[in-house]
Amino acid sequence: MSVHRASFDLQPASPFRLDLTVWTLRRRPDNLFDRWDGRTYRRVLITDDNPFEIAVTQCEESENLRIVVTGIRLTPSLKNYVTAALERLLGIKIDMQKLYRLSKKDQWLKPLANQFQGMKPPRLLTPFEALVNAIACQQLTLTMGIRLLNHLTEAYGMALKTVAGSVHAFPRPQDLANADIEDLRKMSFSYQKARYLTTISRLIVDGELDFDEIAKLNDQEAVARLCELKGVGRWTAEYVLLRGLGRTHIFPADDVGARNNLQKWLGLSGKMTYANTREALSRWDGFGGLIYFHLLLKSLAEKGLILSC
Repeated sequence: MSVHRASFDLQPASPFRLDLTVWTLRRRPDNLFDRWDGRTYRRVLITDDNPFEIAVTQCEESENLRIVVTGIRLTPSLKNYVTAALERLLGIKIDMQKLYRLSKKDQWLKPLANQFQGMKPPRLLTPFEALVNAIACQQLTLTMGIRLLNHLTEAYGMALKTVAGSVHAFPRPQDLANADIEDLRKMSFSYQKARYLTTISRLIVDGELDFDEIAKLNDQEAVARLCELKGVGRWTAEYVLLRGLGRTHIFPADDVGARNNLQKWLGLSGKMTYANTREALSRWDGFGGLIYFHLLLKSLAEKGLILSC
């Protein structure tokens, strides 16, 4: 395949900050599939079994984004595909004005929204990717979960050779459906997680699991449907609704890290549970997922990983 390079611009809904949005997407500095060097966001995408790389930078004189596509000829249909992918990954069309208006008269939200103004709520490229992310991170720290996903991506994601070396796309269902359980075990996946990943991948490949149908369900129905899958509980299902289906009113209240962030932010005492986490968020009904993302950024800023202003 000939190597091609082309570029085009996108205008996100204002305000927009690429750095904050990318950190909300990638979560940890050693994420190898959503890459960030402080200025450019890079990711490998696939169309018709051909991998190519996108590189996204934000213009200094405006909020516009410059998109560079490398590895495949840029056709109108490919431009549309890349644009749709970035609308998911970087939330570039999402209007945050309702949150900003609410924050102006809310003592808790105001400093948080001001500190991270320009962050857009990202979605992982597919609901399947969100489900794989959630399963990998079950009962592990986020850092360890991301490292497991790195191993998975390098072993099963389609590779693309670049001037900087080989990079990989995140694995698709067809890439994992026939993965060897023992190979996954050698990557430090538990036997159960390895089985969950391969079984779910085969269900999708065989047409027995359709996320488009799940997307049509209400929250309660979607959680119930996802929980029918082996390895999926309430936290995993709510995570998929937020990060895979873009339901930004969902705060995955079983997420221990998110609970800790919420408890610290509000200065709450005592043990946080699913019920009292939901209760603490009730005053911001409809904005739970946006608070989840802002508190994630706050924790990353406190670790010195990002600049908030």
